[in-house]
Amino acid sequence: MFESNLKAINKDVNILVKDAQALFQEAAALTGDKAGEVRNRGMRLLDTALDKAHVAQAEALVAGKEMAASADHYVKENPWRTVATAAGVGILLGLILGRK
Repeated sequence: MFESNLKAINKDVNILVKDAQALFQEAAALTGDKAGEVRNRGMRLLDTALDKAHVAQAEALVAGKEMAASADHYVKENPWRTVATAAGVGILLGLILGRK
């Protein structure tokens, strides 16, 4: 669920940024009141993109904290299994890196 939300937000932000870039390019060609109006619309689009990016960042932070808490709980519940797994991974890495 988190990954699909993150992908949707990322897609929305990319679309908003592209729209804002197009508006700024259009505004560069215009002068007077019309240029100011286009620039204001562009700024609103960028503000919306930033808001969505902040939401995605907050969700990622919460998900990261949940994963860290889950890992911490697992290690506390299974200390010897964790030590054995870490040792096994270390031995495998040592063998792989030692061959080169």
